Amino acid sequence: MTLLAIDWATVGIKAAQLILSLSILVVLHEFGHYITAKWFKCRVEKFYLFFDPWFSLLKKKIGDTEYGIGWVPLGGYVKISGMIDESMDKAQMAEPPKPYEFRSKPAWQRLIIMLAGIIVNILLGFFIYSMMLWKWGDAYRPTDSLQYGIVADSLAQTVGLQSGDKILSLDGKKVAHFEDIPLNILLDDVKSIQVSRAGQTLSVALPSNLTSVIINKHIHFLGASDFRIKVPAIDSVQTGSAAAKAGLKKGDKIIAFNGAPVEFWDQVTQPTQASKGKTVNLSVLRGTDTSMVAVNVPADGIMGIAVQSEPPYIVHYTFWEALPAGVAKGCRMLGSYVKQLKILFGGKVNLSEGMSGPVGIANLFPATWDWQAFWSLTAFLSMILAIMNLLPIPALDGGHALFCIYEMITGRKPGDKFMEYAQTIGMVIILALMVFAFGNDIFRLFKK
Repeated sequence: MTLLAIDWATVGIKAAQLILSLSILVVLHEFGHYITAKWFKCRVEKFYLFFDPWFSLLKKKIGDTEYGIGWVPLGGYVKISGMIDESMDKAQMAEPPKPYEFRSKPAWQRLIIMLAGIIVNILLGFFIYSMMLWKWGDAYRPTDSLQYGIVADSLAQTVGLQSGDKILSLDGKKVAHFEDIPLNILLDDVKSIQVSRAGQTLSVALPSNLTSVIINKHIHFLGASDFRIKVPAIDSVQTGSAAAKAGLKKGDKIIAFNGAPVEFWDQVTQPTQASKGKTVNLSVLRGTDTSMVAVNVPADGIMGIAVQSEPPYIVHYTFWEALPAGVAKGCRMLGSYVKQLKILFGGKVNLSEGMSGPVGIANLFPATWDWQAFWSLTAFLSMILAIMNLLPIPALDGGHALFCIYEMITGRKPGDKFMEYAQTIGMVIILALMVFAFGNDIFRLFKK
């Protein structure tokens, strides 16, 4: 077992993006609880970004509330008087209820307070998506624009797809955006793909365990970049790469790979991946001259050359058009994540592979600071935070909301002792999941 080489600059950039993203999400989530508690005349004792066991980095008391920043960057909290929460303040709960306490308020008010953080996260996701559409538009590749069809990797070929196939529909339903196809296959239990091949329409049946295979083995399947393009001239050569050392230059055009004629770009990339650690011979057209270039392919199968593909189609929005479009996109993301949770806990996925902790989440961010990618991930994480907090686990907002709904229906309020025990059980479940997810991160770092 060996630890992967660490690029500390990349780690720092990813960590900074994660901390900034979580700070925004946590502050606004907790603000939802805070402002609704204030509306209903509850006393808020603390409002903290990050957790503060034993001490805090910064704190200042204004009125009845202490505002601060903790030193454990894993979340945040508001402490509302008379509420059984992670503080487990039993001394306060042993005293008679006071008018300004959470437990003294009607069940419907307590329900609104508990759901407010979730609602703020959903609204934040809608807002970010809307502003992104207004700023950058919606970039996608129309499925019917792939003139030369898809690139079929080994798994795609195993299920019956071929390079050059043009995808027409999934289970008879057309998909406008090519980027949506892989996720639809994973989440919608697609049984067959209809393709056009050599002028004929065929239906390719998909195996029932395809989702499990793709997720558990981290296999790439029809990713958004898997489209065929005619081999263009090399657009860039990475300094110090195998291609640069072999003498390839910008503007060169590869016309043969180990003697086999090349027409499409995947006829370069796929055999390169199959030639890791080997020397390959490329026939290169430079201007009007043809020459042979021997390239020693490194162990990662990356020669270090890139070509310019056709730009995606971009839909631009005015400010007012972006608002409903952002809400629609947010709703699609919410639905997608709910489906992912069903797959995660439905037995199709190995939980040790499907769950990630802070390291796994940080790795979602790019190695260089990219505001578009940052806001896209922040919006997605906001939706995830909303759904996760809605789970009916006692220590989460959803658990507290469930008890409020029970009280509203039955007219019976759960006792304080019951709530204490439920909170303890919920915290144990959450801590166990956190340890499990963080353990997965560590295991992956040391994985062969």
